[in-house]
Amino acid sequence: MSGTIRLTAAQAMVRWLSVQMTEDGERFIEGVWAIFGHGNVAGLGEALHGIGAALPTWRGQNEQTMAHAAIAYAKASARKRAQAVTSSIGPGATNMVTAAALAHVNRLPVLFIAGDVFANRRPDPVLQQVEDFDDGTISANDCFRPVVRYFDRIQRAEQLLTALPRALRVMTDPANCGPVCLAFCQDVQAEAHDWPEAFFAPKVWRIRRPAPDAAELAEVAGLIRQAKRPVIVCGGGVIYSGAEAALAQFAEDHGIPVAETQAGKSALAQAHPLNLGASGVDGSAAANAALTRADLVIGIGTRLQDFTTGSRTLFSGQLVSINVQPYDASKHGALSLVADARVALEGLTALLGDHRIERFDTQARADWLAAVDAHCAAPADGNALPTDAQVIGAVQRASTPESIAMCAAGTMPGALKLLWQPAQGGYHMEYGYSCMGYEIAGAMGIKLALPQREVLCFVGDGSYMMANSELATAVMRRVPFTVILTDNRGYGCINRLQQGCGGEEFNNLYKDCNIEAQPQIDYVAHAASMGAHAVKATDIADLEVQIHAARGRDIPTVIVIDTDPTHGPGEAGGGHWWDVAVPEIGGSAKLREAYSKYIDNTRRQALVN
Repeated sequence: MSGTIRLTAAQAMVRWLSVQMTEDGERFIEGVWAIFGHGNVAGLGEALHGIGAALPTWRGQNEQTMAHAAIAYAKASARKRAQAVTSSIGPGATNMVTAAALAHVNRLPVLFIAGDVFANRRPDPVLQQVEDFDDGTISANDCFRPVVRYFDRIQRAEQLLTALPRALRVMTDPANCGPVCLAFCQDVQAEAHDWPEAFFAPKVWRIRRPAPDAAELAEVAGLIRQAKRPVIVCGGGVIYSGAEAALAQFAEDHGIPVAETQAGKSALAQAHPLNLGASGVDGSAAANAALTRADLVIGIGTRLQDFTTGSRTLFSGQLVSINVQPYDASKHGALSLVADARVALEGLTALLGDHRIERFDTQARADWLAAVDAHCAAPADGNALPTDAQVIGAVQRASTPESIAMCAAGTMPGALKLLWQPAQGGYHMEYGYSCMGYEIAGAMGIKLALPQREVLCFVGDGSYMMANSELATAVMRRVPFTVILTDNRGYGCINRLQQGCGGEEFNNLYKDCNIEAQPQIDYVAHAASMGAHAVKATDIADLEVQIHAARGRDIPTVIVIDTDPTHGPGEAGGGHWWDVAVPEIGGSAKLREAYSKYIDNTRRQALVN
């Protein structure tokens, strides 16, 4: 019979986490990002110090951004490994709620360990405690409930015996994967308990590959046999399943072209002849034309977000959705095939045999790629401000097959989805939540997960201003990546959207804000003050030079370049309508015209849920 070991609850938590293993023999929770305060420093802080390298601790600069680094690490690891993040009670905890929502939307595992109130309530209300006049069980950590997959409040030490396995079950479940919050009462962290020694035996967490229902598989195979113009829409589930090779083989064997979502981009290299590029609002002319004509759209591992579907105006044919999560598989009236992406593709190939469709139009793909090359070419006028597309072109020319382009919000996500031409695995976009401020921390997380790859972080000046302090962390930890900071002096993306919806330029670019003077922000000096190597590119040619020069450094490089805020990515061909509600009444003719177009487009939206 197993004996017991006496540990505090916090000591037991970190010891248990340190022996939760992947099938590759590594820790599933690689380590813990921590900013300490009175709600976690005495209990969890002591435990993390005691366990040392068996579960390493890293210090961040902001609770939200260190959580973003953890999320990017999990995404770059294809959900095979994850990290934990701990904060004190109060603002430290609520700072992490935005990151939890980001992980929830993107189906990514991260463990939030938030300090909580005293379970014994003796010092009630403790410093930073949120008091609910009508409910004594509420704390600020209840904000996590709608944005995590599993929430638990640890009010007694022995509750960890069930809470911790439940947390890891969620984080390793391909269908239910997402963030977990364990709100850890600060007095309980320090309480001793006699734990079963068996609780700390190493455990291997195997990520399942659910097989499809035979009837569903046969029905989908039958639809593919009947289809004349099928198109695949590749989502992030292809990458998380490790189904990239299976997708390429399936597309090649059956002659079915592939369009991409933000999360699925680079599952196939852009050079693959069946890759038509991006789907939807920020989609390519080739992909959107094929999807408009398609009599069968086969979504694989996609949650069919509005950008992918053109706000549900792009697909007119039968929709099939292959997804490990039934909730996603049944969206928009799709015929669902609930299964792991790789297993489903292999099963469909077995049923389809040598079935192939008629060859699709390759000219549309060639025309689109030619338009991209022209759009991203260096400007003829060396004195003109470059567009974002020209910046992308310069970075593309300086990149290698080992480069990973990453971003999160603003103009660049749509521009990169349309214009960036990655090798397989060369793209990382947080666009489920499109969270400004993810970029710098996310770049660090990617590099930590994939140290052999070059990480190219695209960030606008607006997003950089929201969250940049993890540059200092990356400098301290010697985590090198390259930041391309495009300065268009405000929120250029939303400024264009504002005008496209019939509005006037207002409160987006600095020049249109209620300010006394337009700020003159020295981003080079700012980044350099945190220890990064920082430089301003004089033009597009110099940008390429600086990208090459950054490769020899062991710290982040920040390259600032001024850009033109007036041009979006759509000039390269492609794009589709996006449902952004336009005011029904207003004074200007421009607004009335925008509303009329809006109504015309809404009539094209599919009504099936």
